[in-house]
Amino acid sequence: MTTESVAPKVQETAQTESPEAASNSDALKAADVAATVARLRKTFATGRTRSVEWRRQQLLQLERLMEENSDAITKALAEDLDRNPIEAYIADIAVTVREAKYAAKHVRRWMRRKYLLLEAPQLPGRGWVEYEPYGTVLIIGAWNYPFYLTLGPAVGAIAAGNTMVLKPSEIAAASSRLIAELVPRYLDNDAIAVVEGDGAVSQELIAQGMDRVMFTGGTEIGRKVYEGAAPHLTPVTLELGGKSPVIVAADADVDVAAKRIAWIKLLNAGQTCVAPDYVLADATIRDELVSKIGAAITKFRAQEDQAGFRIVNQRQFDRLSGYLTDAKADGKSTIAAGGRCDASSLRIEPTVVVDPDPAGPLMTNEIFGPILPVLTVKSLDEAIKFVNSRPKPLSAYLFTKSRDIRERVIKEVPAGGMLVNHLAFQVSTVKLPFGGVGASGMGAYHGKWGFQEFSHRKSVLTKPTRPDLSSILYPPYTERAFKLARKLF
Repeated sequence: MTTESVAPKVQETAQTESPEAASNSDALKAADVAATVARLRKTFATGRTRSVEWRRQQLLQLERLMEENSDAITKALAEDLDRNPIEAYIADIAVTVREAKYAAKHVRRWMRRKYLLLEAPQLPGRGWVEYEPYGTVLIIGAWNYPFYLTLGPAVGAIAAGNTMVLKPSEIAAASSRLIAELVPRYLDNDAIAVVEGDGAVSQELIAQGMDRVMFTGGTEIGRKVYEGAAPHLTPVTLELGGKSPVIVAADADVDVAAKRIAWIKLLNAGQTCVAPDYVLADATIRDELVSKIGAAITKFRAQEDQAGFRIVNQRQFDRLSGYLTDAKADGKSTIAAGGRCDASSLRIEPTVVVDPDPAGPLMTNEIFGPILPVLTVKSLDEAIKFVNSRPKPLSAYLFTKSRDIRERVIKEVPAGGMLVNHLAFQVSTVKLPFGGVGASGMGAYHGKWGFQEFSHRKSVLTKPTRPDLSSILYPPYTERAFKLARKLF
């Protein structure tokens, strides 16, 4: 996932601040951040966020926040991302509501102690896992799904009983403002705070030595978050991205595969961490697949006023249009659909690029936009080898009718998650964990896994004092004690 939420930025302003004024402003921001975190820690110390009643109430309030403000949320997403209202509902509103509602229903059960059967040397005794909140946590959201990727992780943090800072992405400015406006109206102000700002603010928050940090964004910025947390030994959850491949086997239902690939690639202009980044198509069905993907794009975009998707900002537009320029000039690629860019409106047509240079920018960087490379492979072996020669992706996709092919790809292709015969739906279920592996992230959340991610699993062991069976092992050690120890341990 491409992001700009943690790296420091220089803001262009009509007036230039003096160094003294800038220094005072920075100091004020740092003081505000420190004071906010101190307030949240004070609330956590009272213990009120630990009760199941507080957790359920906040989760239900979060559900209300999304449902009662769906029109305002849709408007903010349109302003930031030119998002279609249906996509706004499906991909930001409904999924966040489902997460909150599900957690509110199940949090009491999740909180229960998990008793475990102890081995003989530990008897008499009783052991269990106690789910304990970390304390005050930081959630740094992403701009591409600003509500779901900020408030969705908050569901797990609330269910676990933490206080928290929510840092929405400044790239989606209208959404960030709305989150900052709505959260204090619906949620506990002394336990949940929104802090807006750029990457410098994120760095200042991390420097507070939070009890846990969750970041959603790009791999390079994820490394910086990890580095910033390391001096404090702060545990980190990183939901990153990468190049999620789609393997289309020779036996696949090409018609369905083409429609599903096109739909999910077009969702949010391809600015989705689990979007299909590139397709590996068997040579026997490559031409048919490319043709049908192009036809699906044309059909899906038929009622749109603009030919291209509006990209979120100039930086992302320049990056994506640069990929296309390089692909057109590499002497290997064929533009099978789209390919036009309009710098005046930051719009890029949905584009299918056939057989680009595997070593070129289009195939070595996460695309995160409406450009889809399709590479030809001669066999499943070649497809698996290609995917495994690159960093582990957040998601991997496969289209096939064969159980043997399915099982082989599941076993041989490492990825954060895998979906067979569709795309992206693994993100929206509360029944499965969602997370990356390697360069695509660490940790997982959604549903019960979100609760566990924001909980410390504390082991507890209790023993009676009488009868004092340990007395037979007390020093001075005897031969009898040694024989008993060898039997017990």
